[in-house]
Amino acid sequence: MDSVLIVSSDKNASEVFVKLLRNEHYSHFSETVSAALAKGLCAEREFGLIIINTPLTDEFGCSFALHLLQNTGAGVVLVVDPDREEMACAETAEQGAMVFARPVDSAVFSKIVRFIAATQNRMNGVRRENMMLHKKLEDIRIINRAKVILMKYLSMTEQQAHRYLEKQAMDLRITRVEVAKNLLSTYDG
Repeated sequence: MDSVLIVSSDKNASEVFVKLLRNEHYSHFSETVSAALAKGLCAEREFGLIIINTPLTDEFGCSFALHLLQNTGAGVVLVVDPDREEMACAETAEQGAMVFARPVDSAVFSKIVRFIAATQNRMNGVRRENMMLHKKLEDIRIINRAKVILMKYLSMTEQQAHRYLEKQAMDLRITRVEVAKNLLSTYDG
């Protein structure tokens, strides 16, 4: 995901981050000055990367970073003054925020941004696989419920019920899940 949200009360810093991120092939940028406005943007769409340049107009930024880490899939970068780095790390690093002290070294920043992008790609793959497995489990549950109905109302054995669902799917040219759903709507619904 190449969409970036920059949350910063300093317009010059925002421009620097945009310039650095364009070199990393990010192309969609949104900017805001407060955590409250940023939460609104995050509710409207997903961002792959969120940079919080502290302090914000309505809070420092650590609690907002934690909110993002718990409620979005975005990579979160927190930029702080050197005297606040330890505190920010203690509050957010365990949850996955990357904390930078000013001035930000552009080479290190670029490496971290690439690392975040690679990690997100892997996480997205895991999420897709997880969703496919959940769907597969749900399909199995539906088919098993249909088998139970066939066994109960039509006195079939489990093998007969299984074969019946397969044959109906082939004959009607639909999936076994669709056959099972039709059975469930007839007998359950």
